[in-house]
Amino acid sequence: MSQPSSLNVSLEPHLVFTLKAVRNILPDDLKTELASYIAQPPKAIIPHQLLQKVSEWSRTDGGLKKLRAKSLKPEDYGMISLLAGTTTSPEKNFGQYVPPLEPEVLAANRAKERKAITALVNSVFSVIGAGFAAWWGADKTGWKSEYKVLFGLAVGIVVAISEGVLFILWSNPDLPYDLKKWYATLEEKDKAEDEQQETEPTVAKAPAAVKEGTEGTLRQRHQ
Repeated sequence: MSQPSSLNVSLEPHLVFTLKAVRNILPDDLKTELASYIAQPPKAIIPHQLLQKVSEWSRTDGGLKKLRAKSLKPEDYGMISLLAGTTTSPEKNFGQYVPPLEPEVLAANRAKERKAITALVNSVFSVIGAGFAAWWGADKTGWKSEYKVLFGLAVGIVVAISEGVLFILWSNPDLPYDLKKWYATLEEKDKAEDEQQETEPTVAKAPAAVKEGTEGTLRQRHQ
């Protein structure tokens, strides 16, 4: 299976050592191409296609003969051995893998969506029904048309607000607990500030009468 020419693998230290051992017996064109990657300091990545060329050369008759002459194992230059311990395309960021949701979670989410849609539809009918009932009741009392409309709108707005609050509480079951926790935090903060103010030292001023008496005593002593 051919690999795209842009695919790279990480050039690990053990791979550098393996390639350096075979560099001098490679064909000239392959040796020149490989030299720029394993020279000191070696590069961080190497093309997958270049490793494939080295692997293909190691399986040729001339390659096998030269490897055995250098006491090198031909199997060390197969693609499996060359790619062992390396990372494919380390320079690319493929993003974080997000696994698909479990069937049970999907079913629960769909059931929650259906309940939310049902609650919204019921809320709309409640608002319309309350407004119409208010208008109808006002009509039976003989109110003027503008008063009947205003009364129906007012009742509809009140019901809409109450339905909205109930829907928020239904969709966020932890909201009451979070609000209670937030209020408790504010109370603790206010209490700590009050205690800090009470513990701060206060400098008491001497009464004016005592101060004047002290000054008079000093004058008498000087006289």
